[in-house]
Amino acid sequence: MSVSRRPELRLRRVFAAATMMCALGAWGQAPNPSSATNPFYGSVTTHPATNDIIQLSLDDAIHRGLESNLGLKQAEYAEHSIHGQKLQALQEFLPTISLTGESGFHQYNLAALGFGPGTLAQFAQHLPGGVPPGFSFITRATVTQGQIHYNQILFSGPVIAGWRAAGAATRAAHFDTTRARGEVVQQVATAYLHAVAAASEVDNAKALEQADQVALHQAHETHLAGTASNLDELRARVQLQAQQQVLIAAQNDVDKYLILLKREIGLDPGQKIVLTDLAPYSDLASQTPEEVRASALKNRQDYQHLQNTVEELRAVHSAYRAQRLPTLSFSGNYGVTQVGGIGAHGTFMAVGTLSFPIFREARLRGDEEASQAQLEAANSQLEDLRGKIDQQARSALLDVDATARLVEVSRSNVELATRALSDETDRVNAGVDDNLALVTAQATLAQAQTNLVESLYQYNLSKLALARAAGVLEQEYRVYLGR
Repeated sequence: MSVSRRPELRLRRVFAAATMMCALGAWGQAPNPSSATNPFYGSVTTHPATNDIIQLSLDDAIHRGLESNLGLKQAEYAEHSIHGQKLQALQEFLPTISLTGESGFHQYNLAALGFGPGTLAQFAQHLPGGVPPGFSFITRATVTQGQIHYNQILFSGPVIAGWRAAGAATRAAHFDTTRARGEVVQQVATAYLHAVAAASEVDNAKALEQADQVALHQAHETHLAGTASNLDELRARVQLQAQQQVLIAAQNDVDKYLILLKREIGLDPGQKIVLTDLAPYSDLASQTPEEVRASALKNRQDYQHLQNTVEELRAVHSAYRAQRLPTLSFSGNYGVTQVGGIGAHGTFMAVGTLSFPIFREARLRGDEEASQAQLEAANSQLEDLRGKIDQQARSALLDVDATARLVEVSRSNVELATRALSDETDRVNAGVDDNLALVTAQATLAQAQTNLVESLYQYNLSKLALARAAGVLEQEYRVYLGR
């Protein structure tokens, strides 16, 4: 019975570790808002900050993220753990060979071993001279022995099925690590694009601040010349200070987004960096929901992870069903034993063991029914994921189309607002109008520029989400971003 329990316990450990991997591998399209609950917002920082300024492109940021992101590291460690479980399952197929040796001084009580006075009297008649005088039933001897032991399971249904389950769990862990790589690409690219968008807001705010300074200077000069009221100068000064507040807030946002980006890619938060890639914009080749869905079913790591999880649970179910089969094992040893004063002699043992459960039906049926329920639950999740993939593909395509149109409208609004500001500036300079309409035109242009930056950011995010939904984010993010 002891031999048949070993593969069962090993199988349970493999299954428990694989179940943990399933929980860690839950798919998430949208990033969590809190870094405390999302390890992909952290990283393993290996180098302190320097005085050098790092020129950081989007490709460089993603490369650094794949090397040091905390979420990916955790997925890799979990994969190594599952691989260790697979090696433990492999050992059940391999022989176990060990060598032992010992030497010690022993004292024996012959009477306790069955050689009492009565037994000795029966042997005395065959001994010349009878029992030696002063014979003691307490003897002492120095015993030295060495043995080599061999144990191997020749056949076990649970062991065979457990090995298949361990292989499926290893493949599932691999796809979970690959999924984590895609998560890193999406998180890092999102943080990079967010920082670029914030930097664009700073540039727009600086440009508007310079325009406000010019407007204030003109209002001040015309007020001194007596051709404009003090109200125009006050209005221009208020507009300049309001724009300075916008610039301060925008610069603060950039600094915080850069810190978040550095945390995700393993750079010290104090390290100075400069982003070298501007916000990309390019039209994306049209795709149908069917094309995206076909690509997802072929390339999505979460789908492949769940497929292997189903295969693993199917093997676990087979292992529990195979517990009714007999287990055949072989064990033996060979050694040399030397007793002081007598000499050495070789010893060996060869034992074949056939064991099978006679009555353990409640336990066997319980294991089988529980594993069957887990298998059916995983099959239901797999079927649900197919529908979810279709939904995500269609939603991502709708988002790409909508945000692309928003970019077009935002660009048109910026052009119109720029023309309106230029016309209003000419009217104010010509003395036709006061600067109230000019301030309004400046605010309209600022809002239009903000909307354009936000729409470009959302358009790029929607393309990343589409690549993620299709399962090709890590390989084709450059194509989708138009780099």
